[in-house]
Amino acid sequence: MSDVTNSKALFKRMLPRNPHEVHRASTSLELLFDLVFVTAVALAAARLHHSMVEHHLAQGLLSYVMVFFAIWWAWMGFSWFASAYDVDDVPYRLMVFVQLAGALVMAAGVPSAFDAGNFLVLTIGFVIMRLAQIGQWMRAWRSDVARRKTIGRYIKGLSVVQLGWVALLFVPAQYKMIGFCILAVLELLIPSWAESAGSTSYHPEHIVERYGLFTIIVLGESILSSSNALQTLVSKGQFDLSFVQTAVGAVLIVFTMWWNYFQQTEHDVVGNLKTVLLWGYGHFFIFAAVAAVGAGLSAHIDLIGVAADNRVSANAVVVVPVLVYELSLGVVHRRFDLTRRISQVWLLNVALMVASIWTDSAVLYLGLLMMAFLGFKLWHLRAMSY
Repeated sequence: MSDVTNSKALFKRMLPRNPHEVHRASTSLELLFDLVFVTAVALAAARLHHSMVEHHLAQGLLSYVMVFFAIWWAWMGFSWFASAYDVDDVPYRLMVFVQLAGALVMAAGVPSAFDAGNFLVLTIGFVIMRLAQIGQWMRAWRSDVARRKTIGRYIKGLSVVQLGWVALLFVPAQYKMIGFCILAVLELLIPSWAESAGSTSYHPEHIVERYGLFTIIVLGESILSSSNALQTLVSKGQFDLSFVQTAVGAVLIVFTMWWNYFQQTEHDVVGNLKTVLLWGYGHFFIFAAVAAVGAGLSAHIDLIGVAADNRVSANAVVVVPVLVYELSLGVVHRRFDLTRRISQVWLLNVALMVASIWTDSAVLYLGLLMMAFLGFKLWHLRAMSY
């Protein structure tokens, strides 16, 4: 009898999870999924780093945004579905295995997408992931009768737009960017269209944890890329005081980015659909900026090690993504709703961060400025609590 019971547990109906389930933590399978995806993020950041160093930043940045969108959107599709329908049975795990394989193919296609504008391998990986994703939604459609209209819209939307991505491979080169933008917008509209027929039962606390864990992983990739660049300089005997300052500044920047993100205890993942989408979609800029900071720190070390006249460019590739991160975080976490004094000091801090581009130790100054503002904000909020 126990064998029969266990057999039934291996094959379940894909019913929605309880959105109020207590102690809902990320699973080991979700963490494995994140690690596979961070490989693709690391490859994209490495290619951005090379474009910074080789002075073709405009093209590199455009490729980075396109590639990162594909990576981020594939991760989004898995994470939100898993928050609502993770039954953790054999078919579910096998489908996730297919999605993992697709993610690895996507990662393999990142270099060709950057270097030659060839998105064939990346698209193949996306197709593999999408087929498994649609398969998961079809299981949910069969079991979750109450939400069949919503699930049916997801299946239709994902299928039609995926055909568009395949068709884009055969579009003349001069029209590919237009096609990409149209399809990206359609992808972003699918959840809004589907959820307007009835909300899926995602778990707010689980989603917040998933986003937070991915933020930590991408921050770790930034630390690793900076460490590798410093190790290269040490091996070449080019290590001096300026690189010590850069190393200290890099640690301060990453630590402060982490603190600023996780200082927020309330997240807008409940309530109206517009608010939830702003929170979820806004993280594209947060994730992309965090990875770009790592690429910028590596490029900064490379550029200042070549010639002193590269200093402004070397500083800008760090300062700009940090500013994008701070601005995106402010919008997503509603940081601009804080007190007037904090907002005024934040604007002053931003001006000083921009000015650091023309200094001799921009990374160190940037790290100190970020830490100083964090300290002021914590002090001011504590004073208000009394």
